[in-house]
Amino acid sequence: MAYYGKCIETVIEKLDTFTPKRDNPEQFLEAVATSLQVLSPQTQSFVLEVLSGCLEYRKLLTIVVDAFYVEDGRLCLRVDHSRFVVICYLATFLLEELGFQLFCNIIKSQPVDKMCKFLRFFFNPVHLCSWIKDEWSLIYEPAHVKENWIDPLMRWQPKVQELISHLEGMSASQSSPLKTKAKVTEPKEFNLTAPRPRTIPAPEPVPVVAKPRPVPQSTYQPPKEQQQLETVKRHNRRKAEELLLRANIEELRCAMPRSCGEPVQPDNVPVKLNTTAILREGALYQRQVEQELQRVDKLVDGAGDFSEFLEWQKKMQAKDREEQLAASECRRLQGKLSHEEAVLARQSLMQENKQRVEQQKEQMAKLMLQHAERQLREDRSRKELVEQVIEGQKNVKAAQTKLAKGRRQTVQEVIEESRGLLRRRAQAAQEEQWRRCELISQLRALETQPTRKGKLVDLTQTPGYGLEGEMSIVELRERLALLKENQRRKEEEKRDQIIQGKRTKSQELQNTVEQISLCRAAMGRSAALRWEKKKALALAPEAPSQDERVQQLRRRISERAAERSRQAALLHVSAARAAGPKPRAQLEAQHWLELERSRERRLQALQQGGSGPGPARRLETA
Repeated sequence: MAYYGKCIETVIEKLDTFTPKRDNPEQFLEAVATSLQVLSPQTQSFVLEVLSGCLEYRKLLTIVVDAFYVEDGRLCLRVDHSRFVVICYLATFLLEELGFQLFCNIIKSQPVDKMCKFLRFFFNPVHLCSWIKDEWSLIYEPAHVKENWIDPLMRWQPKVQELISHLEGMSASQSSPLKTKAKVTEPKEFNLTAPRPRTIPAPEPVPVVAKPRPVPQSTYQPPKEQQQLETVKRHNRRKAEELLLRANIEELRCAMPRSCGEPVQPDNVPVKLNTTAILREGALYQRQVEQELQRVDKLVDGAGDFSEFLEWQKKMQAKDREEQLAASECRRLQGKLSHEEAVLARQSLMQENKQRVEQQKEQMAKLMLQHAERQLREDRSRKELVEQVIEGQKNVKAAQTKLAKGRRQTVQEVIEESRGLLRRRAQAAQEEQWRRCELISQLRALETQPTRKGKLVDLTQTPGYGLEGEMSIVELRERLALLKENQRRKEEEKRDQIIQGKRTKSQELQNTVEQISLCRAAMGRSAALRWEKKKALALAPEAPSQDERVQQLRRRISERAAERSRQAALLHVSAARAAGPKPRAQLEAQHWLELERSRERRLQALQQGGSGPGPARRLETA
């Protein structure tokens, strides 16, 4: 049992030094493993396993131990918190692995009364099946908690109750002899011939260190060279972005027209691309060439042409374009119709607001009368309250004198208590000073002991330990030099191979770039031809829309406009109120006029452009 008690004490000692906010569990376990090298391998494995488990399930174990201190362990010291955490971990997670007999030996190696209290609290069936299960289920899955932890603890509960009864019997048997048998004092003779203790030398005064020079300001400022490098970096970055933007613009010119009337003139300016872009674009053009060759082979073999399908597609696109134009015209007319209806609703709302204002004026007059009456009642109540306060102030003076006497007495007690604390602190400081002087004298005695000097080392001598491949330091250095020479030769050969591979790859990339430039020129010419064709189709005049929805919306708008003019003529408002809405009406009319013009311009642009692809779409088609 002494062996188990030593292991548990080691775990408790290491667990007390762990701080969750400051220490990392992995680094802490590595440090503990380094410090336990002097112990046996079996002890090391047991201590590290228990310590790592306590750190991993710290939240579960802390819930049980904190509840124990609140209920049954109010008289227990907080120093034993880690002890109860270790016992709780052994009972919950290692009871099946250790066995009940080994668990009993570990419990008996600890203080008996503390273990009785904790085991009685932890293995209580009511606690296990109620709040302990609920608290653990908040952290882990309820099914996992019940199956792996609560049920095994309930199975071991009868045997643990027998262990608790046995421990209570041991505690009673240990405490009974102490009450019956009294310790007898044995007298001893005085040792008068003892030598006088050596006087403790006074500690040397602390030397006064000269005041250091202040840190120069240049320490906290970046050097000028770094600032110059940052300026150069920003300039180079801006220049690179401008070059990249110019290169992208030149690249897009091959698929976009220079002006509305001129055909596309592709520029053969070389664009600098990285290896990934070159390979990606080369693979794209290669796939397009293979697809075109496959299409030609199919046509040669007798496959059908797509001309009929393309004509049908053009007809459907024209039909869709007409439907889009009609839908946009309907949306514009619906907005205009909603505007006319909003004007009518605003005119009716102005008439209703006029009636509401008259009603609010009448209600305001009534509220003013009620407020004046309430103000009179409040003034009377304030006067009565002032009289009551004056009478109460007369009784306050006697209470203040009594309170002042009590405070003076309390201050006197606090002063006496602080004096006692100062005396005790002075005594403790004096004892600390004597202890330091004794340590200084011991350190000086240790410094006077002689030290051994190291022996000379012969680098050409073999140690002679009898190991296989044993050699001297000089021979070891020579072999290391040979190994470095072989490694350098291998690195040079590998470097030559890499350079040769780079040259081959560079030649392949150059061939791919030439092929890409040819493909781009061909794509640019085909894109220019398609653009001219689409522009000719866009300039062709189109017939006005004859959709029934458009005609119906136009008739409704004309009816609403006539009704609005009639209602405006019938509405009579005062000159002061008519002056305000006039500019607003003008602004709204101008806003709707501009909105209608913008929609017409957009409709014209849509008619000219049709449903043809934009620049990005044209580039993808090319």
